[in-house]
Amino acid sequence: MNKFITYLAVVVVFFSCNYGKANSSTITSKDNDFAILPKPKPGEQVATFGGGCFWAMSEALLELRGVSQVVSGYAGGNTKNPTYEQVCTRTTNHAETVQVYYDPKQISYETLAEAFFYAHDPTTINRQGPDEGTDYRSIAFYRTPQEKQMLDAEIAKVNASGHYAGKIVTQVVPFKVFYPAEKYHQGYYRLHLNDNPYLTSVSMPKIMKMRKAMKAQLKPDFQKL
Repeated sequence: MNKFITYLAVVVVFFSCNYGKANSSTITSKDNDFAILPKPKPGEQVATFGGGCFWAMSEALLELRGVSQVVSGYAGGNTKNPTYEQVCTRTTNHAETVQVYYDPKQISYETLAEAFFYAHDPTTINRQGPDEGTDYRSIAFYRTPQEKQMLDAEIAKVNASGHYAGKIVTQVVPFKVFYPAEKYHQGYYRLHLNDNPYLTSVSMPKIMKMRKAMKAQLKPDFQKL
């Protein structure tokens, strides 16, 4: 029994987001530089969400029509310019977060929020699958009273639908600041899908679930998948 418990623990760690990040053979010292936060293009708006490992959330929201780019980073805490290692200590109170740049003429904030709730499990407190801790909590940031209303309405709609067995526990908080993560986190899913088992076992199912729920809102290339 003890051997089985040890084996199970190893499996959980191996397929956790932390393990994948700490053991990527493609990370270099240069990659540990922080990404540069882009400025919105004329007419673009920005939205910020956190729903577990940002590798999956970044890819899921990037596949939506009207989204031009998604940046992985940290938000919700009180440490300025945190590193990934600091966030992992769970002393910064930051969550792994994505910042979404989108054209409101093609996709609404409400639709982004809907996709966000499909792209992770918003009913688990401080946990997404094998990833556990406050840095993996479900959190949505609003910039205007209207965005808060839309988030609250979406939560009520999803709860009423019975899509999840439990009730949504997502934190809905005002946006303050977003810190871009290290360069190697950016676009990680597409770059390493074939060499990181965490992506196929944990990230991919989240993305597939979002694709199924939001098929009409996907970019043409992803509607075929």
